Amino acid sequence: MIDENILNGAKTAFIDEDSPSLNDFKPKLLFNSSQTKVRNELIDQLRCCDEFIISTAFITLGGITPLLEELKNLESKNIQGKILTTDYLSFTEPKALKKLNSFKNIEVKMFTTENEGFHTKGYIFRKNNNYSAIVGSSNLTSSALVENKEWNVGFTTTESGEIIIDLLDEFNDLWDKSKDLADILPAYEKIYHDNLNFKALRETTDELKKKNIKDLAPNSMQEQFLTNIRKLIKNDEKRAILVSATGTGKTYASAFAVRDFNPKRFLFIVHREQIAKQSISAYENVIKDKSLGLLTGNKKEYDKDYIFATIQTLSKDDVYTQFEKDEFDYIVIDEVHKAGAPSYLKIFNYFEPKFYLGMTASPERTDDFDIYELFNHNIAHEIRLQDALDEDLLCPFHYFGIRDVTFDNEEINDNFTDFNYLASSKRADYLLEKSEFYGYSGDRIKALVFCSRKKEAKELSKEFNRRGHPSCVLTGDDSQEKRLDAIDRLTNDSNPNKLEYIFTVDIFNEGVDIPEINQVLLVRPTQSPIIFIQQLGRGLRKFKNKEFVVILDFIANYKNNYMIPLALSGDRSYDKDNLRHYLMEGNKIIPGVSSVNFDEVSKKKIYESINSASFNRKALFKEKYKNLKFKLGKIPLLCDFYNNADFSPEIILKHKDFPCYPLFLSEIEEDYVGELSDSELVSLKLISKKLIKGIRPHELIILNCLRYNRYFTIEMIEKCLFDLYGLKDQKDSIKGAINFLSLDFYRKEKGEGYQANTIQNFIGEDIDYNNIFFTEDFKVSPHFAKCLANPTYLEHFEDAINYAFLKYDNVYRDENPFKLYEKYSREDVLRLLNWKYFMNGQNIGGYKIKYNTCPIFVTYNKAEDISQTINYDDQFISKELFSWMSRDNRKTSSPELEPLINYNGLDVELFIQKNNDEGIEFYYIGKLTPLNYKQLYRNIEGKDKPIVNFKFKIETPVKDEIYDYFTADLNS
Repeated sequence: MIDENILNGAKTAFIDEDSPSLNDFKPKLLFNSSQTKVRNELIDQLRCCDEFIISTAFITLGGITPLLEELKNLESKNIQGKILTTDYLSFTEPKALKKLNSFKNIEVKMFTTENEGFHTKGYIFRKNNNYSAIVGSSNLTSSALVENKEWNVGFTTTESGEIIIDLLDEFNDLWDKSKDLADILPAYEKIYHDNLNFKALRETTDELKKKNIKDLAPNSMQEQFLTNIRKLIKNDEKRAILVSATGTGKTYASAFAVRDFNPKRFLFIVHREQIAKQSISAYENVIKDKSLGLLTGNKKEYDKDYIFATIQTLSKDDVYTQFEKDEFDYIVIDEVHKAGAPSYLKIFNYFEPKFYLGMTASPERTDDFDIYELFNHNIAHEIRLQDALDEDLLCPFHYFGIRDVTFDNEEINDNFTDFNYLASSKRADYLLEKSEFYGYSGDRIKALVFCSRKKEAKELSKEFNRRGHPSCVLTGDDSQEKRLDAIDRLTNDSNPNKLEYIFTVDIFNEGVDIPEINQVLLVRPTQSPIIFIQQLGRGLRKFKNKEFVVILDFIANYKNNYMIPLALSGDRSYDKDNLRHYLMEGNKIIPGVSSVNFDEVSKKKIYESINSASFNRKALFKEKYKNLKFKLGKIPLLCDFYNNADFSPEIILKHKDFPCYPLFLSEIEEDYVGELSDSELVSLKLISKKLIKGIRPHELIILNCLRYNRYFTIEMIEKCLFDLYGLKDQKDSIKGAINFLSLDFYRKEKGEGYQANTIQNFIGEDIDYNNIFFTEDFKVSPHFAKCLANPTYLEHFEDAINYAFLKYDNVYRDENPFKLYEKYSREDVLRLLNWKYFMNGQNIGGYKIKYNTCPIFVTYNKAEDISQTINYDDQFISKELFSWMSRDNRKTSSPELEPLINYNGLDVELFIQKNNDEGIEFYYIGKLTPLNYKQLYRNIEGKDKPIVNFKFKIETPVKDEIYDYFTADLNS
């Protein structure tokens, strides 16, 4: 079978791209793009191999750091590896070699190039008696595995294949000629550092030559911001806000804008003196012809052209009144999300500049204050973390979510109050061990450690110092001088009293620039996505010779763990499936060189937190709604939530009090004046509950035809489906959509509330499902026509339909009825399969064969208290094979199973959920083909009951992340 799969794969790759084959056995070109990275394939292969071999000319710490979690797992399984590199050009980093050599399961050798060149780039993985390999141009460096234009070929072969035999022979020959790392590393390390020092000296000389030759140039964010703000000023706008991720250069952006405007007098407002001083330093690099001064508790330079003031000093009555109201032509307010405070409002109400600019990385607030209104809802530019990474504005980060230390099998949690454990010797050892293992970029560690409480920070700092790792504690209680001294000790390599770690509790979340930071330890629960990103952002500023920053997040049993993927992904929708998706695939979808890694225990804790989290809360709805309203300056509609990538309104519509959006607005929005009759509300409820998810466009197009033309034909709908989406042969699905909109789909269902006596349908005639003609006219029902005549109904109808189109276009669009790995309820599935009547979950159970279709629904991890009678052993055998059990008391002769036993094109579709915590929806896994079946018997309550086991082939092999999600033992 393996040989056949490899042959089929080769045929697809080298003869006919349309020839069917399994993806795992198909030779493929591996390259870096916005959609894929060579590193992803490398990680996938490492996860499932029994042995690995790597031979590359160059290896860097940035190349191996994202692989550390996988290498650690391989070490725990005692899976052996060999890594071969070279001294060519003295490029390979000694720190990377030492890290690789520290793994007990990995042998490392170096090929010396005195008489022979060495430029191999190959990765070989053995699984059982077969091999996979990646051979091409990618070295083991971050740029080669993620960014550069690289061509590699990945392929699978049996152990008898000529190419793998030749490849292994060549590697073994090079391996035998190479030197053990212990024998060559000391001499190589000296040469490496000598070359590095020479390069640094040359670069310093070149920098001195180029100094002052040209001014600083704006980056891509700053350029777009400047373009936008010039337009605003040209249009006579007086205020604007810049929303820009930490580290992207907000201060410099404002300096370029101020230089552009050229005010006679200028005011820059901050909340800390240290930030004021840093801001002056930035402006001095851009503004050359003005005097700059401080206005703080320690220094008051009133007479300077450009003044940098702390709000605490400026807001004093005897300070700000020394200036005329129009004294300043231009005012910038940093961290403007704080501007709802009385001290800021006092300044706003007093000064009357020609232009106000506010800057923040996180404009969202929880206190109902409208920051956007202060700036007339003019957003000069907005760039969040994911976009900033994509545009290479930030230093790449490698995030590791790792379990926190345990004490006598007791884990730290939200109610964990024993302080002696939190700051214990054992925990200090654990933190240091992980800090050392995951490492840092640069010659020495410069780390920030965020703790929960001051006492904890102080005790942990003492423990670190006792172990020879210099550290100190900074809190809000400390003076400005102490903070500056600590930062200098951490960052200044010439300071004789160096620090490795600064422990902090309530400072450094925002504003302060310490670009030298190369490691951040999060030793506290995540209380909000905003604070998480602020603390992560302390390490994201670029700095010379800092290739990346390592983020270590110590994850315990905290109820808010779901906020971790929420923050890292930048997804503000609070959609649980999006959060699960990020846990599965975050490392593959994060932009740029950065990586996201979780150990299995931490992943389990986050999944549990996602499952148990309650987002269906009115207080959360209100907060998210008001933030969006403030940003837009108007009452947001459903599409506004989607277009602004904000909170998912579908969560609101699942609340029992808000089955349609007008009911939500009526309760939460005092400015909402829409009026709807009871029957109009019921109509919108149906659309909101059944169509807004956007699983297919057919019903939506029909409703739009009825709305604009007052009639439709099947021919019209077919043409629209082809013109808009390229969909062909859609008559059955159109008939199914008509059946749904006529409400015949629910005629036999109870409890749904959509029977004919509850709501009138959208289509005028009674529909005979079995006798629908291609050219037949279907007219709008009088009830629907009357609804459309109400402007309030029409606005919400159009909004809901447009939202559903957006969801279909961006999530569910596919040439098939079902999109792989998207989620569907049982009802969704039956509607898309065009069943005539809906049958509730109890009637379908795990499967039902009807209308030549057989949807199968599997809960992969059954609840512990599940009845034996339904505790079926359904499981993946591989990514291509699935083992499934029929109901009890079924034999191979049972009529119910005859279409599967005598399979002849029955449409079998597989849907799986991990466990019951995921609700009523299932991931679509794909089409199934029965391969074989076997009669079995199960002992239930002392009796042997017959059951039939089927082995199915899955049409499209399950992608790695989904397969790992279902098969991983997250209970370990």
